[in-house]
Amino acid sequence: MGINLNIFLNKKILIYGLGKSGISAFYFLKNKNDVCLYDDSNLNLKNSIRKYLIHSKNVSKFKFDIIILSPGIDINRCNLSIFLKKNNHKIYSDLDVFYEFFKNDSITITGTNGKSTTCQLLYEILSKQKYDVKLVGNIGNPILSIDNVKKKTIFVIEASSYQLEYSKIFKSNFAVILNLSNDHIERHKTLNNYVKAKFKLLKNQGRGDFAFLKKDDQLIQKELRLNHFKSKIVKVNTKKNISFLKKIKNNYFLTENNKENLAFIIEISKKLKLKKNLLMKSVINFKGLKYRQQIIYNKKNLMVINDSKSTSFSSSLGILKKDSKIYWLLGGIYKKGDKFNLSKKYYKNINAFIYGKNKSFFINKLKGKIECYDFKDINDALKKIFSIIKKYKTINKTILFSPCAASFDNFRNFEERGLYFNKLVKKYLNGI
Repeated sequence: MGINLNIFLNKKILIYGLGKSGISAFYFLKNKNDVCLYDDSNLNLKNSIRKYLIHSKNVSKFKFDIIILSPGIDINRCNLSIFLKKNNHKIYSDLDVFYEFFKNDSITITGTNGKSTTCQLLYEILSKQKYDVKLVGNIGNPILSIDNVKKKTIFVIEASSYQLEYSKIFKSNFAVILNLSNDHIERHKTLNNYVKAKFKLLKNQGRGDFAFLKKDDQLIQKELRLNHFKSKIVKVNTKKNISFLKKIKNNYFLTENNKENLAFIIEISKKLKLKKNLLMKSVINFKGLKYRQQIIYNKKNLMVINDSKSTSFSSSLGILKKDSKIYWLLGGIYKKGDKFNLSKKYYKNINAFIYGKNKSFFINKLKGKIECYDFKDINDALKKIFSIIKKYKTINKTILFSPCAASFDNFRNFEERGLYFNKLVKKYLNGI
């Protein structure tokens, strides 16, 4: 009889962080192990779950073999910080648990911008090509919540730097890093730490695996020069003229960001030997995701784009290069270390309408570059924009809601912020 070497079987396990990923890890592991739960907050949990909770004072009394840490837990800013640092070698992620149990083929996508959109597009393409495919990870479905997994099931996984930071053994056949820019410094402390977290995706890959990386991304190329990886590196030229783009009548792929996302999809499809005609159909019919460079209005020389998901300057740069007059609405809780690196040649096309209590940060970053106006809130800013565009009916115009900031000053999340913007647009469009 063989010995079962699965490290997540018959162990004393602490699951720290009881959001969606933590709860899914609990249900997955509870019948295979002795599991305890902990969360910094006093959550409203079912009694069937609450009975597994332990008090922070008792944590050190248990001899845990494994700690499953939810991505939202910052090891430097949590109730059990000292305990976690002492037991860092025991910390794993839900991605590790998945890999240990399933070993299924997977395509894992990370990067600063465009992860969710690229994952969704790839999922739709593979579904159209009759793959048994599951879409999981940071996009919303915890990887351990998925059932009906077969040997042939392929996973499309969106991975954040937070997830990868805590992962130790997770490996993906196809690893994708779309782009890298200054992000999540409040959590990772330095840009180098952030880049290292992303590149953990390549660390465990072997010679038969593939890594798709943006060719002209400076941070990516620097990391490649400093390290050796075993996998086959595919450098994706996102500036290359994609011939079949000319055949695609889909406004979603007019922006630079989404063209770059598509370039990665094309390179992956070559390795998977996907049928080109079905690939084309999926791209033509792709609607995108809500609040991610979503075109919500496109008539009468006016395009309105809802990019509420935007939380940094880098996420907005591609769309600011549109060949039209842009009325850019932004504001919220800024990201530490964020920089505005747009070429001067685009400045004249853009007016920035800045709102919120952190508006001085954005004004300081843009002053001397782009004409700025400041407002109390989104409503006041959008009202002003619509009063201006009424005067220029024959000129191509774009209202871009790309906040470059977190939403938590006034909204629970970017979805609530995006929905609020949509309602305001509908209101003001009636007045045109």
